[in-house]
Amino acid sequence: MGTVVLDASVLLGLRDPNDTHHAAAITTLRSSRAAGDRLVLPASALAEVLVGASRLGGQAIERMERFVDAIIDEVHPIDRETAKVAAGYRARHRSLRLPDAFVLAVGAVLDATAVLTADQAWRSVDARVRVIA
Repeated sequence: MGTVVLDASVLLGLRDPNDTHHAAAITTLRSSRAAGDRLVLPASALAEVLVGASRLGGQAIERMERFVDAIIDEVHPIDRETAKVAAGYRARHRSLRLPDAFVLAVGAVLDATAVLTADQAWRSVDARVRVIA
């Protein structure tokens, strides 16, 4: 049992059966649930997940929020501490985008067991990173 932080890429892969990472997302999240892990989504990643739905309108947003609520145990806010940790990641890793730094920062702030992503480039940034692909 532990805390697992999810990147938007994992939820988007899970949601879309045509996504390259769909099968890996299903397998990984089933394993996390079976282990009793607490699944956390940073608020910044929630915003990323909602972008496509926002283009389609209110009903699509509601469907995506219900999907997230069915899977995620907590949406973690981007507070002052998380922002400072994210800034540190960005300062040390110039190629890291700020939304990615926020996900990693939530993992650090919560002392998560793992941070799940489909982004291979994160491997060298933090030992918590587990790439699902």
